[in-house]
Amino acid sequence: MMDKMDANVKKAIMLVAVIIVCMLPHILSKSIMTIVCSIMGYLIIAGALNVINGYSGQMCFGIAGFYCVGAYTMAILMNTFHVSFWIGIIPSGLFTAIIGALIAIPTLKMKGMFMAMITIGFSEVMRLIALNWTSVTGGTMGIKGLKAPMFFGLKTSGASRYYYIYLAAVMLFLLSTDRVIHSRIGRAWMAIREDDMAAKSLGISLNLYKIINFMYGAFWAGIAGALLAPYKTYIDSAYFTLDEGFNILSMVIIGGQGTLAGPFIGVTVYQFLVEGLRFAGVWRYIACAVLIIAMMWLRPQGLAGNSESVLAGKKNRSRSIIKLPEVFSLDRTFGTRRLGKANIG
Repeated sequence: MMDKMDANVKKAIMLVAVIIVCMLPHILSKSIMTIVCSIMGYLIIAGALNVINGYSGQMCFGIAGFYCVGAYTMAILMNTFHVSFWIGIIPSGLFTAIIGALIAIPTLKMKGMFMAMITIGFSEVMRLIALNWTSVTGGTMGIKGLKAPMFFGLKTSGASRYYYIYLAAVMLFLLSTDRVIHSRIGRAWMAIREDDMAAKSLGISLNLYKIINFMYGAFWAGIAGALLAPYKTYIDSAYFTLDEGFNILSMVIIGGQGTLAGPFIGVTVYQFLVEGLRFAGVWRYIACAVLIIAMMWLRPQGLAGNSESVLAGKKNRSRSIIKLPEVFSLDRTFGTRRLGKANIG
């Protein structure tokens, strides 16, 4: 009886939450809705970075480069080839995923700061191409005149209307990422993150799953960029600086890497901190920097992390590595023999 009541309460709470989320544009002011749309856009791009850094343990600092590729691909498709937003958004993501694979392949043997520097270089190269390839990207003038998409004859221009497009994209990102994380692919990523040599000994193809991981993160970063272009109606290289990439990384660190809720919490805290301290000018960014340093020192697993997080410290990290083979004792997902505690020695 109590279980049924609990289930009904949960359903009621979910229903109320859905109604509130759908009614936000009618409740909040336009200025607040602009911040909400910014949060939702950052949620996708921060979530994409979290997939790479948090779930597979790779170190990407150049997510702004993929963001740039997706945005300019969509802008060029709409402005030059007159492709509809609804038709162009998936190709924008797929093209960015291909670029992600091209970056992942030569960095397969790299780890830590070596890989981070490669991705930073890639990000800056993408920005410089966008800035200097004037005939295609418009150079310093950018690409103007982008129109917000029509939805069954209704205009989606403005934050209050475009919000629903962002909402649909965020929900799709969360649902698809949750499914992937709990699939054999997600378990492979986490095994590689914990101990790549142990994962390899279990028959996991490190190169294959690292490339898939990078492509998946790049795809959603490209989607985030593709959503940004028509929302702003104008795009230029100033949106994709290294500062922007580090801001996104900060959001992931604050929220917690390797957790699905982490980017949402991190983005929300970061954005409201930046907006709430706008009166302080540049000092608000110093406040954000202090927060990040404090988080890395006092709670390295982030606000959404727990004590068992791989980022929570050496003691917990060693414990999680010892438990690694138990992940594969439940099924034959990777085509290997069933392992348990007895196999650890």
